[in-house]
Amino acid sequence: MTDTIVIIPTYNEIENIEAIIRAVFSQSDAIHILVVDDNSPDSTGMKVNELQKEFPKRLFLEVRKVKSGLGTAYIHGFKWCLKRNYQYIFEMDADFSHDPKDLIRLHHACHIEGADLAIGSRYATGVNVVNWPMSRVLMSYFASHYVRVITGMKIHDTTAGFVCYKRTVLEALNLDKIKFIGYAFQIEMKFKTYLKKFKIVEVPVIFTDRTLGESKLSSGIISEAIFGVISMKLKSIFIK
Repeated sequence: MTDTIVIIPTYNEIENIEAIIRAVFSQSDAIHILVVDDNSPDSTGMKVNELQKEFPKRLFLEVRKVKSGLGTAYIHGFKWCLKRNYQYIFEMDADFSHDPKDLIRLHHACHIEGADLAIGSRYATGVNVVNWPMSRVLMSYFASHYVRVITGMKIHDTTAGFVCYKRTVLEALNLDKIKFIGYAFQIEMKFKTYLKKFKIVEVPVIFTDRTLGESKLSSGIISEAIFGVISMKLKSIFIK
């Protein structure tokens, strides 16, 4: 797995960042991590910088000047990884909502089973979400159903943020044309992967809501996802 890297975007994750880095590294000595920090005022980036002394060839840090959104953080990370020899590139949250133990399962789906995109899916086998209020579970579940209806993708968890991409997928997409920055970013990446006819699989995982730090969910992010999906689908029909 020396060709594998996990991108972790951060903004004010000082309470989680050291623990998540150590948990990811504990899964394999070969996994690398890239933290993309949006100049967190709580010194998240400084903590990563300290840990780089312990993991000098495995832990990398990119600090952006301002908070610019989840999507742009991942695009920054993708471009950084594609300049290097990584073949399997993960998206993962810093707050332990994604279990580091599932990294090996997602990697296996791509490396052994031939998937081009492996999704850590909350809804592939029902609803596997812990510690969310029912209102948020229903919103997320029906949002994914809504996206399936609009786009035609046979994916149960279209807004999932725990995924593994093969390098070939990211090379095939025009990353500069990715428009959205919130949850709609996750949908757009899957949709454009789907349009390119790459093999997409869902790996069932249990999603556990954060216990430390604050959620970055906002009404603007939700509305981007709702209305952005329709716009994205229409463009796929009329702009080839």
